[in-house]
Amino acid sequence: MNVVLLLIPIALLLGLAGLAAFLWALRSGQFEDLDGAAMRILEEDEI
Repeated sequence: MNVVLLLIPIALLLGLAGLAAFLWALRSGQFEDLDGAAMRILEEDEI
């Protein structure tokens, strides 16, 4: 039972850290251009 009292706060902290990382990525523009990388791989480079 003592282990559960330790693991629940750790799980909550990890969940909040994941949410904070997602929100940071959302605000910094990581999800702005989802199709750009997929289309760039199809373009031919003219050298």
